[in-house]
Amino acid sequence: MAAASAQTSSVLEILVREPDGYSIWNGPPFDNNNQPGIRLEKVPCTSAKFSDDGSRLMVTKTDCAISIYDSSTLKEIRCFQIPHVASALSPCGTYLQTFQKSTTTQEKNVVLWSVETGDAVYQQFQKNMTKATWPSIRFTSDEAVACRLATNEIQFFDPADFSKGILHRLRIPGVAAVELSKAPGSHVAAFVPESKGSPASVQIYPCEKELQSQPLARRSFFRCSTVQLNWNRCSTGLLVVVQSDVDKTNQSYYGESKLNYLTTDGTFEGLVPLRKEGPIHDVQWSFSGKEFAVVYGFMPANATIFDKKCKPLLELGSGPYNTVRWNPKGKLLCLAGFGNLPGDMAFWDFVGKKQLGTTRAECSVTSEWSADGRYFMTATTAPRLQVDNCIKFFNYNGSLFFKKMFDKLFQADWKPESPEKFGEIAELMKSVDSLKVEETKSQGQGSTSKKPSPVNPPAKKPAAYRPPHAKNAAAAASGAT
Repeated sequence: MAAASAQTSSVLEILVREPDGYSIWNGPPFDNNNQPGIRLEKVPCTSAKFSDDGSRLMVTKTDCAISIYDSSTLKEIRCFQIPHVASALSPCGTYLQTFQKSTTTQEKNVVLWSVETGDAVYQQFQKNMTKATWPSIRFTSDEAVACRLATNEIQFFDPADFSKGILHRLRIPGVAAVELSKAPGSHVAAFVPESKGSPASVQIYPCEKELQSQPLARRSFFRCSTVQLNWNRCSTGLLVVVQSDVDKTNQSYYGESKLNYLTTDGTFEGLVPLRKEGPIHDVQWSFSGKEFAVVYGFMPANATIFDKKCKPLLELGSGPYNTVRWNPKGKLLCLAGFGNLPGDMAFWDFVGKKQLGTTRAECSVTSEWSADGRYFMTATTAPRLQVDNCIKFFNYNGSLFFKKMFDKLFQADWKPESPEKFGEIAELMKSVDSLKVEETKSQGQGSTSKKPSPVNPPAKKPAAYRPPHAKNAAAAASGAT
């Protein structure tokens, strides 16, 4: 680590983890014959993850050792020698949270540690860990607000001083999940499941104690098993994907889903007006928080962009899609069909209302834009897929310019950066257009150019059916001639 700290940090960086450890690459554009530079050589670990703001890196080396590094210098800030089952870093890397199994309620098995001092600043007991209850203590993206989901209530803390204990409690009977708004951290959304004939509900409250007497917005619904809560960046709108395990219409084996939208000012509380029946495959806010894109409906799925007043802005057509990724610059987005779909991708210019290109990234497990908006990375990783593990980089228009194969790849992540650090997307598009587009083979052994393949290639016209006796007669006739 110390040797690497002297190197100059690249603007874009990528964390790559293989079975024998993780390394950090310098991001594109690549020098050295279109090969990525290695900022940090491989370091043994079992897991590695950047904080949400990219300032710190959490590395699990063994079952009892967690190291926190400064991402800019790669110097170790603190090493925690503690047994744990799960660990999480707060958004700005100020706190480390650990969970370990406990046999008695007297044992406080969830501990919040200060990364700077190494001290435990808060401890509590938690019976088990689920997706809805971990991390136990939640922070807004700027760490201005911290809260915890407890039985029938949400507990709020002072993120700067946890020694004060619980500052205040928001009583919500039956609450099962919470989601703090991102930036600013001004609101909290709470989900209450169905109970004894009463419908499930999602409620929005302000984080200030003095304003929590009544919810600012509320939406109730029946046939609800789980929800996904998605805040926009301005903390003005909340998208709620309501999922039911059973589809009453028997149209889907996987149940049914609906997309609801609530605003903090109460101007909208209802269903998003979608033009097609079927499941909600994916939904994502733009970086500005002024628009959101939805992929929905039975295959071929539809894709639509809405404004924050829930009015349709642009129809992106239909295709084999289940994923949407907004470019951080807001101008572009990618529609894709991953998982059990063949990997088709379509790149769109939202402002220009035109499709820029199409291509395919088969068997992709993860996908994301770079912070500068130039590049789109897909990765095929284990244990989801044990063969053909690889990393691919695409330009904003879908043209493939780099590919690297691995015997086994566990993880490939961009280092988080603020998109505001980079230039406007129009300038970036011009600079990308000037680059030579090429695909690099594994270990850089040669390269081949590749044009994007069409998302929906024209199918061959099926031949007319001919019964066996007609085929035999035709064969005999041709033989006679």
